[in-house]
Parts: sequence; structure tokens; C-alpha cells
Amino acid sequence: MGPIIWAWQVVKRYGSLVALDHVSFQVEEGECFGVLGPNGAGKTTLIRLMAALSPLTEGRLLVDGLDVMRQGRLIRQRIGLVPQHDNLDPELTVRQNLLVYSRYFDIPRPLAQKRVEEVLELFHLQERANNRIDTLSEGLRRRLILARALVSSPRLLILDEPTAGLDPQARHLVWQKLRQLRKEGLTMVLTTHYMDEAEQLCDRLLILHQGRIMAEGSPQELIEGYIGREVVEVHGVSPSHRGHLQGLVASAMGVEMEEAEGVFYLYVRHQDGIDPGTLRALGRQVVYRRANLEDVFLRLTGRGLAD
Repeated sequence: MGPIIWAWQVVKRYGSLVALDHVSFQVEEGECFGVLGPNGAGKTTLIRLMAALSPLTEGRLLVDGLDVMRQGRLIRQRIGLVPQHDNLDPELTVRQNLLVYSRYFDIPRPLAQKRVEEVLELFHLQERANNRIDTLSEGLRRRLILARALVSSPRLLILDEPTAGLDPQARHLVWQKLRQLRKEGLTMVLTTHYMDEAEQLCDRLLILHQGRIMAEGSPQELIEGYIGREVVEVHGVSPSHRGHLQGLVASAMGVEMEEAEGVFYLYVRHQDGIDPGTLRALGRQVVYRRANLEDVFLRLTGRGLAD
């Protein structure tokens, strides 16, 4: 079978602003595909294009074999969308929100009621089923939005920052449910600002920056390809020792370095690296840690705040 999402040279402009600049990728059926990027990178724009909620400027985008420019209604019938912002009806109860949503898909009422009870159980919302939305916490609302997206039994679940603003316990509950859905074969596309979320959930991901794809691959492939096995942070290097540190890195095999805000980051690919005693003599503090996805993200998109 072909990919469930196929994007080729996708461009999206808003006037003179280029939100997406010739973006190409594929999402295979049954995988969780992540999209990372700083604010303004084009993540939500890409979500809106995949959900056929905004027209392309250039390129081609197919979702489940359907063209987003010509078959948007059919696409929206096949996907479940979890938006970044809360769009629940505050005047209705939890169960009523789910039942009203089911009507958009022309689901027969007996089947809709069965699915509503299933998703209430999946997200531990049975005891809140008759509560109005304005009585729910942020975590319960996010769980309800996720449950709502599953009422139509979608082939593809699209999630725009599904755990934004949640406390750690609520985040981990959502992760648990998303892992369960992935094991059941549901294809998911996920945008997130949480690097640990992407590492935990995503089979593959791409990193966007200023509307362009900077990298694509599995979390481990990206970590090994752009960082290595280990990161060494050297803090408090005096001006007189900077040249010595740069010389050490230049002569070491498999070590690269960058500096930000007075901290030197050494990316170590091999077991030997640089002698720890030598590094401690050059800086006030030396921190050794395992390389992670956040290192990749910051190296590709920069450590400064974007406007």
C-alpha cells in the first residue's frame, strides 16, 4: 500500500509571507509521524493543509489517496483532528459534545452512542460524562478533545500539540492512550514542542524551521546523525583557555563544538572523546550527559529566541 500522506513541493504563502517552502515528505500507514519546530516554523499551517482546512499555494498533497485541493470534504470524513486550542461547546455536557460531533459524520445514533461510550472509557471520562464543559479542568478538556476525534473511527489522527499546558500526570496519561492507539494500528501525525514527547511517541519525524525541512528521520537516527553519543557542556571557560579548548576539539576525532551564551557544547561521537581531567582544568564546571533530541533541535534551529 502507498503512504497515507504524500506531500510534494508543498508551498503555502500568506501574502508575502512564505509559511511553507517546498516541503516534501511521506507518512506511512500505521506510524506516528512527528513534526517539530519553533514557533512560526509552519507546523500548524501544515496541519491545516493536511486537514484540508486551507488551500495550497503550490505543490501537491494527498491524504489517504485524496487530493486536498479537490476532495477536502472526503478527507475530513476520514481524519480525526485534535486542534491546538479548545473548541468544545461550553454549554453542553461531555457526552453531548461527543454526540453532537458524531452528527457531522452521519453516524447512525445507536452506533454513535456505542462509540461515545467506548471513547469515554478509553480516556477515563465516564464519571464526567454528564458534567458541563465549563466545570472541567484543562487536562480533562484535552482528554475530551482527543476522545472526540476518535468518535468517527478515523483512518488518520492529526494532533496539533495535544498535551500543551498539561501537568506531567495528565501528559503521561495522554501518552499512554496514544501508544495504545498506535499499537492498534492507527496512523498519527503529531506536532509538539516537547522533545521527550517526540522521542516517546514518534517512529519518524521532521524538523521544520522557517517553513523548510531541516532534517527527517527516526529520533535515534537524528540524534546519532547530528549529535553523536554524548554531549559535554563546559561552563566558565576563561578567555585565556578558549584557544586551548578549541585546539583540543580540533585535534580530537569525532568531536564537534559550538558555543552559546558562554557555554561550550562538545558533541562526542566516539568512546574516547577528550580527557575529562583536561576539560575540568579549562572550565569551572563540566557536565557529561547522553545526547538527546533537544540537542538536535537546538543545533538545527538555533539557541536564540525566534521573533
